[in-house]
Amino acid sequence: MGNDLKPFWLLSEKKWHQSLFDSLKTKVKGNWFWFKSKHDFTIERLNRAKPAIIFIPHWSHIIPEEIYNHFECIVFHMTDLPYGRGGSPLQNLIVNGKTTTKISAIRVTKGIDTGPVYLKKELSLEGTAREIFERASEVIYEMIIEIIEKRPLPFEQEGDVVVFKRRNANDGNVATLEKLELVYDYIRMLDCEGYPSAFIETPNLKIEFTNASLDNNEITAHVRITKK
Repeated sequence: MGNDLKPFWLLSEKKWHQSLFDSLKTKVKGNWFWFKSKHDFTIERLNRAKPAIIFIPHWSHIIPEEIYNHFECIVFHMTDLPYGRGGSPLQNLIVNGKTTTKISAIRVTKGIDTGPVYLKKELSLEGTAREIFERASEVIYEMIIEIIEKRPLPFEQEGDVVVFKRRNANDGNVATLEKLELVYDYIRMLDCEGYPSAFIETPNLKIEFTNASLDNNEITAHVRITKK
């Protein structure tokens, strides 16, 4: 009976996609496999397994052309494409004052986030980065089900192209910010494992912030102080 089930792959390095994979494996018909390492994601393995669709909620590596040309690879990008192509979408959205966004499910092609769109779903940007990513996982789960059941035809992206630049650790420095609301946004948008925390520095110390709350023109947060 298991041989009659279509193989589906989930490609993600992030721990918070464990619940997404568990839900897909237990509730969505198919043989589900989760790949977390670039070293396991090879054309040789794909040719043996022949997955029907490869779903990619988060991946930091370029998908090789030999893979996306021969297998249907669908990536979930946290912007209303073509707005927000490129890196660090969550942080760039918040820095640009966005409170909501859309997750775009697109087919992987040669360009970065340029592929045709299967569907889009709304996503709130409230809370910490971890909370937003967990909320996004629930939305992606619904999108995967819709793609499998309805098999929508992808359509070309429409609208003005806006490209995001990938942010680095130094961009989390809050020392020059003047508005409390922006300091709070910097702290929460980086508050997730795998991301460098918002910080300030003295000549000898680095002071990092997490678990922030903003109330009555005052920010309270957890602080970690280390020597440089």
